[in-house]
Amino acid sequence: MPIWSVAVPIVACAILAVSGGSPGWLLLSCASGALLASVIAAVHHAEVIAHRVGEPFGTLVLALAITVIEVSLIVSMMRSAGSAASTLARDTVFATVMIILNGVVGLCLLTGSLRHHVLVFRVEGTTPALAVLATLTTLTLVLPTLTTSTPGPTFSTAQLIFAGVVSLVLYAVFLFVQTARHRGFFLPEGSDSEDAHAAPPPAIAWFSVALLLPSLVAVVGLAKVLAPSIERVVEAAGMPQEVVGIAIALLVLLPETSAAVRAALRNRMQISFNLALGSALATIGLTIPAVAVTSIALQFPLALGLPPKEVALLALSLLLSSMTLVGGRATVLQGAVHLVVFVVFLFLAMIP
Repeated sequence: MPIWSVAVPIVACAILAVSGGSPGWLLLSCASGALLASVIAAVHHAEVIAHRVGEPFGTLVLALAITVIEVSLIVSMMRSAGSAASTLARDTVFATVMIILNGVVGLCLLTGSLRHHVLVFRVEGTTPALAVLATLTTLTLVLPTLTTSTPGPTFSTAQLIFAGVVSLVLYAVFLFVQTARHRGFFLPEGSDSEDAHAAPPPAIAWFSVALLLPSLVAVVGLAKVLAPSIERVVEAAGMPQEVVGIAIALLVLLPETSAAVRAALRNRMQISFNLALGSALATIGLTIPAVAVTSIALQFPLALGLPPKEVALLALSLLLSSMTLVGGRATVLQGAVHLVVFVVFLFLAMIP
């Protein structure tokens, strides 16, 4: 195992530990460098684990690990900010879904197709994942605006509990299908059920497990440290506050994005989709139940429903993704279209 992959998580966590309060420009520069290094280290350790346990468990490890840490960050910010953070979960989940469906998927399709021309993946694995994602996003981000039990884009307590339970159940069923009942649907084309890879020594895999967690803690923690600086830049530019959430989501999703693009460059598009769609599903399936419990326990309103503009962008993204995934083959054109929608999302977030 490379020495840098061991040193980076330790150094990054040390920088995170001394970055409290109002860090100066030197410490912020170190935090930025440590963030990028932590992303590289996290992807390295995730790939070592994936090589050991096979697909789709390998991609699941990275997606679940960083989502759990991200959810913990959201809940802690909600607890500290109180009712002022009523839209935090909604903005984070929406930004994550848009970044993944358009930015990550588009970048993977573009980079992969430029090298391999036509990309092939399993429809039986990507389509069910998209179906679950469409159901969860509609339930949690669209319906709250249309219900009448409470005013505004909110759920009543009963509706919030129901949405949290349904999100958790659907995500659990998806994990069962992905890892047990129909695992072969989520393997790359040409792989058998054992996903023929030479397994490295178990000790190395367990060592990578131990180093993956601090790497991801450093990624999310350093993103939070850099958030105030991002917020000051956004305010100076006169852009909406939602841009801050998008910037933080982009930073937090760097490990998954890097791993997905590397898989696409190796012509393993199914792994890219496992990472992308799995991360989006984990974000909703774990975030909504967690924030529902937090909202009910702290007794402050939780705004989940999206405004009309965001609903239109979400509908377009889901429609476009279904067209991309239905054929099992993709070219540079689909990648370009996804990236154009992603740029539109960013542009309208900055200039609403």
